[in-house]
Amino acid sequence: MSARNPATRTALGVALVTGAALLASACGSSDSSGGAATTANGNGKVAAVIKGLDNPFFQSMEQGLNDQAKSAGVPVTVQAAASITDTTGQADKLNGLAGQDFSCFVVNPISGTNLIQGVAQLAAKKKTIVNIDSPIDAKAAKAANATPATYIGTDNVQAGELAGKRMTQLLPSGGAVAAIGGISGDVTSGARIEGFSKGLGSNVKLTQTVAANWDRQEALTQATNVLRANPALAGFFVANDDMGLGVARAVANAGKTGKIKIISVDGIKDALEAVKAGQLDGVVAQYPYAIGSMGILACQAAAKGKTLPATVKAPVALVTKANADKALAATPKPFQAYANPFQDLLK
Repeated sequence: MSARNPATRTALGVALVTGAALLASACGSSDSSGGAATTANGNGKVAAVIKGLDNPFFQSMEQGLNDQAKSAGVPVTVQAAASITDTTGQADKLNGLAGQDFSCFVVNPISGTNLIQGVAQLAAKKKTIVNIDSPIDAKAAKAANATPATYIGTDNVQAGELAGKRMTQLLPSGGAVAAIGGISGDVTSGARIEGFSKGLGSNVKLTQTVAANWDRQEALTQATNVLRANPALAGFFVANDDMGLGVARAVANAGKTGKIKIISVDGIKDALEAVKAGQLDGVVAQYPYAIGSMGILACQAAAKGKTLPATVKAPVALVTKANADKALAATPKPFQAYANPFQDLLK
């Protein structure tokens, strides 16, 4: 899951009321036989609702959706929220599409519950629901009898653990490190920091965690404060790249570029370039392009009557200065091979 969204729960009450009303008739994971038209090649029409394109992560996701749809001859309509915090607007977009002639819906919710009302409508109509990147809240989905057919996303604990192991390699003599998280209490941020701590060796200690709300400028401010209070700090783990670039600026302002190690998560192009330039010491790259592409592949497989795996881990890769050129040359696509069960289903 990309770490750019608030853990908004305001839609839960409405969602559960809607879920209860639909409970008797809703269907959770379903194939594309719910009355929607299919194309001549057997592919169903697909609608996708994703987060705001104000972040390059979701621009890459949109590209992956569109490229796979074009190559496979799948008609796709992609709509995005106005911003990465536009929970109500995103829900309105899904609700509007739910009444149209699509057989499969790819959804990337801003919060765990803001799209529950829409996915409950889809489940009641026996439409295939493919959940990507940010998971729909499992309890709310179950209450609405609208569990997605499949979830495709990053294992954030695993991503953090890769960063922790890398930090341990960079600090062979040990030292104290700080973590810069997203919004306080956010599940994605917490999972990444949990994994980072898990990956650390015994002589590297995570001594402080602060929230910077996924914002680059706020991360710069927070990192500056941490550095002033802890002049012997050896490194930073940062829960996303945008904040990581803010931390890199704070470290540069302190005259400690290269001395204080910085590792972040996401894999946006600016961060990969910062790794190449030595401003960041590592990035655990996610691949929203691949997540989008696999979303369309899942819809293709469902249209052919295949049973979709409940959960699919999206690829991640550690980018360092040694392979930054290779990563940049391939971006937005992964530069390493990765498992893709949906391609196997379509063989």
